[in-house]
Amino acid sequence: MSQQPLIECVPNFSEGRDMAVIKEITDAIEGVEGVRLLDVDPGRDTNRSVVTFVGAPEAVCEAAFQAARVAAELIDMSRHKGEHPRMGAMDVCPLVPISGISMEKTAECARLLGKRIGEELDIPVYLYEQAATRENRRNLADIRLGEYEALPDKLKDPEWLPDYGLATFNAKSGASVVGARDFLVAYNVNLNTTSVRRANAIAFDVRERGRAQRIGDPITGEIVRGEKGEPVYEPGTLKSVKAIGWFIEEFGIAQISMNLTNIHVTPVHLAFDEVLEKAHARGIRVTGSELVGLIPLEAMLDAGRYFLKKQRRSVGVSDRELIRIATLSLGLNDVKAFNPDEKIIEYAIREKTGKRLVDYRVEDFIEETASESAAPGGGSVAATLGALGAALATMVANLSSHKRGWDERWEEFSSWAEKGKRHWTELTALIDEDTAAFSGLMASFGLPKSTDTEKAARKAAIQEATKHAIEVPFRVMQVSLSSMDVIKEMAEIGNPNSVSDAGVGALCARSAVWGAYLNVKINSSSLEDKAFVQSTLKEATRMTSEADKLEREILNTVERKMADS
Repeated sequence: MSQQPLIECVPNFSEGRDMAVIKEITDAIEGVEGVRLLDVDPGRDTNRSVVTFVGAPEAVCEAAFQAARVAAELIDMSRHKGEHPRMGAMDVCPLVPISGISMEKTAECARLLGKRIGEELDIPVYLYEQAATRENRRNLADIRLGEYEALPDKLKDPEWLPDYGLATFNAKSGASVVGARDFLVAYNVNLNTTSVRRANAIAFDVRERGRAQRIGDPITGEIVRGEKGEPVYEPGTLKSVKAIGWFIEEFGIAQISMNLTNIHVTPVHLAFDEVLEKAHARGIRVTGSELVGLIPLEAMLDAGRYFLKKQRRSVGVSDRELIRIATLSLGLNDVKAFNPDEKIIEYAIREKTGKRLVDYRVEDFIEETASESAAPGGGSVAATLGALGAALATMVANLSSHKRGWDERWEEFSSWAEKGKRHWTELTALIDEDTAAFSGLMASFGLPKSTDTEKAARKAAIQEATKHAIEVPFRVMQVSLSSMDVIKEMAEIGNPNSVSDAGVGALCARSAVWGAYLNVKINSSSLEDKAFVQSTLKEATRMTSEADKLEREILNTVERKMADS
């Protein structure tokens, strides 16, 4: 099933102090149906607001245009002052493909948006990154060189005629840059200094472009130039990183302001540690950091794993714990509170559905199971048992990783803990998926059946829903059985003080396999696809036998180890 096209838009507006103006801009965005506003990050000293919203391409482009229109009405660039480079009221407006859409299509959307802003609002528009029409306009910094103050002369230069709009200086709105790019993380590292010069020195140390080479004195010496008179640069240490230093009066500190343009090349945690090292070499301390806008979940999980590994600790912990470790290690609460539900993009865009079973307290889950409602039933309970069994194996691995005297084996057990986590994470998701499958099946029985067409559609829907109601518990069987390999290993090599926990894990996993099997079997009786039923039941029966065998082996190991202790 193909994903619906979803793009993110992160326009930057040259207003970070007047909240009434910012609200009018965000109201215009939220006034477009099909768009969800995710984040508004105003900066007083930069006098700039970064806004993040997502939606279908057409809706996002409409919202971006309306925001540009309101910004042009309310922001006067001739009076604007701020720390951040800028050239227009809506200074830059990137579109980012999130799912179900290619970069090429996203670039087409950016060009259409830029054309509309240029023609309808009389604002000069330049296209950048993947939407650029010229190679020398891919880099935002090159387009914005000289900033707003340089626009009157730039617009007269044939090399810098805008892509859309008149080549006429718009003193009130300036110019806008519209484009399509990959996900970019705007990230600031906080320093215990007020010196912009020293902050810039660190920024030049780390940014990919580096610093201009000089003859003699590295600060005041004559700049080395190439054949065409251009400065020759000495590259910095971090690839895919742009950085400058500035002073933020609101916080009373200098920051290294970075754009991480490819977090697969330079992730947040490596950028933080590199700045830490370069700052220390200059007698400056890093006190924390700040995320502007949103960050992908995997980037935060990678950071959590990175810092745990530096501590020689197991990384097979929950996502919540990885995020907590990353937040603490990066100092993300230093100047502003970091809320994962608002700052991690996957959490921010997830659908606001009703309460999930996994959100219940244990007592509430038990009471809901015991109620007269048919769901949650045996399938969800089987998945719960499987998740608990895998979680117990993970616990034994984590305890073993931290056991005194076993320090050299921490990576071995960390690896097992990660395997266990993958199992309990999937089984936890299957708790609600099984109930959803049952609800879908019940809904199909409620479809209309007045005409032959309706009857045929209802029958097809029932068969499709029945098949899904088989596939979900079948998957519970597969994952629960697979988790028994981790449980078995932890019973054999894990912390002997926790061997009984491995035994309980085996009992849970085996029960999960058998419980899910009963759901597979009962739902198979009404499916007309007999070939599917036959192959599914054959494999399901094999898995129950394998689960029985593994349970006996694990319990024998547990009994033997308990007798030897």
